[in-house]
Amino acid sequence: MILSLLAAAALTSDVAAPIDVPPPPTSARTETTPPVADSDVREFAAIAGRKVAGRPVNGPLGNADKILLLTRDKAGFPTIGISSGFPTRQSLPVPPAGTLAVVRLRQISETIIPGPTADDLAFVRVNRMPLFVIGEWARPAPMWEVAWVDGTVLYRSIGEVGEIGPWRD
Repeated sequence: MILSLLAAAALTSDVAAPIDVPPPPTSARTETTPPVADSDVREFAAIAGRKVAGRPVNGPLGNADKILLLTRDKAGFPTIGISSGFPTRQSLPVPPAGTLAVVRLRQISETIIPGPTADDLAFVRVNRMPLFVIGEWARPAPMWEVAWVDGTVLYRSIGEVGEIGPWRD
């Protein structure tokens, strides 16, 4: 939409100047964003994410997933940069630059065998950024880490305080 408006403005102006519009970002991953979360980020996601599990989402999306974008604070410790509700059946957009990992708390299980959905795997495939999926449908809330490992998307279970299981595809 914006590009078409800019192109129309360039065609109608007296002097047609070339428009140099950079392409939209396809990924928020930077060279400092590891494709597999560091252990402190994983532990933080396990503890902070499970504290949010079961809490209601405020706003117009009553049955929304909760999304936490993890960043580092000025001292270098993991922190929640953004916390938001997000429609349950919608694909996650590209996270902003500086995001280390994304935590998605799902209220219902959409897979036959509980775990990350095809949409979760596709998000990691495109962004090559760790995604933590927490299932709010059970207590204790199950959690999986989805990551880009050696050119493929794999996932593993994460225990209550960040202990890891084996990678699965």
